[in-house]
Amino acid sequence: MVRKVRILIGLLFFHMYSSVAMAGVYTDDLGKCLVKSSSAKDQSRLVEWVFQAMALHPDVEPYATITPEQRDATNKAAAAMMERLVFVDCRTEAVEAMKYEGGSALESSFNVLGQVAMRGLMNDPGVSAGLSDFGKHFDMTKWADIGKEAGLNPPANPSAK
Repeated sequence: MVRKVRILIGLLFFHMYSSVAMAGVYTDDLGKCLVKSSSAKDQSRLVEWVFQAMALHPDVEPYATITPEQRDATNKAAAAMMERLVFVDCRTEAVEAMKYEGGSALESSFNVLGQVAMRGLMNDPGVSAGLSDFGKHFDMTKWADIGKEAGLNPPANPSAK
């Protein structure tokens, strides 16, 4: 049972960017409760946990230096936060969602929390600037041309945002 729960929790974050598929009313309530009950620190902890897991991929591993001790501490903190949210803060909603809509309700509900946490991360001015910085390498004339080909109205100045 513990192994299945760990697998479920791990899998739910791989689907973080996917939309919640036909969530029922109880799953929606659980998702709302998770978001309402999580602090900014909880959401940062969730993003940190996902980042550290993604840093294990061989394509990005060289860019991250995370010690096994740091990874273990992050896993421990994320597990405690998730357990607090499900077993304490949103227990009633979790039981009802699982009872009426099945085990996937947890995955869908944590998807919502993950999306909110990622939105917060992306709204950070430093992250936003870093993400948009690659735009200086675009050939804006080519972008305007493909827009015209697609029937879109190009901006008055292709080099303007």
